[in-house]
Amino acid sequence: MNDMLSGIPEFVEAVEAGGFSAAAAHMNLSRSAIGKTIAKLERRLNVRLFHRTTRMQSLTDEGHAFYERCRRALDEIQSGEAMLESGKREVTGRLRISMPVLFGRRCLTQLLLELARMHPKLELDLSFSDRVIDLFDESFDLAIRNGVLRDEAGLAARKIAFHRMTLCASPAYLAERGAPQTIADLDNHDLIVYARSGETKKWTFLQHDGTAVDYFPQTRLRLDDLEVMADVAASGMGLAWLPCWLVRDYVAAGTLTQPMKNVSSRAVNVYAVWPQVPQVSLKMRAVIDLLAARLPDVMD
Repeated sequence: MNDMLSGIPEFVEAVEAGGFSAAAAHMNLSRSAIGKTIAKLERRLNVRLFHRTTRMQSLTDEGHAFYERCRRALDEIQSGEAMLESGKREVTGRLRISMPVLFGRRCLTQLLLELARMHPKLELDLSFSDRVIDLFDESFDLAIRNGVLRDEAGLAARKIAFHRMTLCASPAYLAERGAPQTIADLDNHDLIVYARSGETKKWTFLQHDGTAVDYFPQTRLRLDDLEVMADVAASGMGLAWLPCWLVRDYVAAGTLTQPMKNVSSRAVNVYAVWPQVPQVSLKMRAVIDLLAARLPDVMD
């Protein structure tokens, strides 16, 4: 039991840093020490975690599965430490946080302000941008990102929530054109789609058996602002594919309704991303833990 965690931090660091050498640099150890520790872990588990060549190391299938569980276990340990430490030390200092504009305004800002009220010595520098910022070049401590993460060396990430998309239209539009019953019915409707940098985003539906179906909408209305899309849909111009957290207020006001509720969407993950460091600061843990605990309720 005492040796259960032996080698786990080195293994996780090697995965997230992109190799034994980078892990050794981050942990102030030698590459040989990292390699020997992971080799000992493999012998204890009786499984090979990495494919090794003279130039690189890559995870085996077993290594991938083991890493996911180890990462969750270390996250829980860090959260427990943060809980204990928060009772001993005050959360202080400055954090620069980047987040998507609309998502940040609608779902994140009030939570972060609540944290600032709880900790008067915490300084928050909030930046709202829909581009994927470079945390190192632009000196950010933390970024909140939606969807599939890019493969970026030197970054750590934690999934803090997920949200789903929904099809919506105004009651007047559906009264005039009828409500679609199947995905194929969408071909006969006016569609309002999200497009950025010339790329139209696909709509991914989940069928009853869990099978994902990609739909590539054809339309004359392409916008790069989700809130404007919701307003255009509410004005009766067609069907839009929008986040549930955005549509909620429109549905409550009666300006949008949701046809095809029997067809759901694939979950879109929300991540906190930060530069990989040996020890996450108390102020950083306070932000990440609060968002992980409260954000799902805000987005529901």
